[in-house]
Amino acid sequence: MATPIVALVGTFLLAVLFYGVTAHIAARYVLGDVPLSRAFAVGLVPAIISFALQAYGPAVVIALSGAADLFAIKAAYRLKYRTTAVVTLTHYTVSALVGITIFNLVRLLATAPT
Repeated sequence: MATPIVALVGTFLLAVLFYGVTAHIAARYVLGDVPLSRAFAVGLVPAIISFALQAYGPAVVIALSGAADLFAIKAAYRLKYRTTAVVTLTHYTVSALVGITIFNLVRLLATAPT
């Protein structure tokens, strides 16, 4: 049985991986060919915020992580604010779509007969 700290670190690393991959998909869609390492630097920000603010409601977490994501994308890719806003909106959309899809897949597989 894993200790709680191992489970917490594993979940955090999985969140960084999730947000990093979705950030890379969003950046490639808007900007074209971009380095993968920058996406994981961006993915670290929403993962930290979602872990730090999990006691608050979704509206607070979404608003703060969206704003922090905007500044992380601006810093990582060195973009103008308008382009940064488009990448941020795309990142949010891709994250929501992939997250909802994974959630629904897990829920569906949980109903499978054993």
